[in-house]
Amino acid sequence: MAILREKELREMSTEDTEEHLKDLYKRKMKIKSDISAGISSESIGNLREIKRTIARLLTIKHEKETNKQ
Repeated sequence: MAILREKELREMSTEDTEEHLKDLYKRKMKIKSDISAGISSESIGNLREIKRTIARLLTIKHEKETNKQ
């Protein structure tokens, strides 16, 4: 799954956002466990980008919830 930018994330539906978040958390957990085991399947830069995308998704999700009220 490709890392998405802000514009693409804002256009996603709520269900798609939740699904994408779950997938990113799984990928993050896998990379972290591989790094701790000494198996570097993906670069640390990719881990950093996943963390940033998670933060973007959570921020956009929070903004949408705030605007609904």
